[in-house]
Amino acid sequence: MNFSRKEVWSWVKAFVVAVVVALFIRHFIFSNYIVRGESMMPTLQDGNRLIVNKIGYKISKPHRFDVIIFHATATDDYVKRVIGLPGDTISYQDDQLYINGKPVNEPYLRPYKKKLPGGENLTENFNLKQQTGVSRVPKGKVWVMGDNRRNSVDSRIFGFVDEKNIVGKVDIRYWPADEFGILNLIVKTE
Repeated sequence: MNFSRKEVWSWVKAFVVAVVVALFIRHFIFSNYIVRGESMMPTLQDGNRLIVNKIGYKISKPHRFDVIIFHATATDDYVKRVIGLPGDTISYQDDQLYINGKPVNEPYLRPYKKKLPGGENLTENFNLKQQTGVSRVPKGKVWVMGDNRRNSVDSRIFGFVDEKNIVGKVDIRYWPADEFGILNLIVKTE
């Protein structure tokens, strides 16, 4: 097969454009992450591969119970669940989450709570004032927690997460293949 110089150049241009578009999408719109650790079990397992929507929070704010990726340190990104939004009061009493004084259901914790011996709490009692010295989540911040409450380094340890440090919302788990799904649908049905 003989290709003319014009055909080769056309293929090279198409390839370069495809690479530039892919890099743009990867850098600005979507990214993939691998879960490391057990802090989000049972929702996410160590080794799960995720697709993260990086542009969603550029045009809107995080919502309660979104699973997010954020820059925890200069070198580490964490995956956690948004529990408190700016202005919220948060407390736990007898394994019940209270936001702004009202009890809030957390269906994603049922698998862990079922495994506990009777009378044990998954989440220890606390409130924001005891944890942080302030009674409400400050403007521009969120309060995050891992679903594996007994084995999670989260806002109870490091405090509030600045919204500027949020990379994006976890939308899809694509690996392992038998657990492929849209995360918000998976969480609502568990």
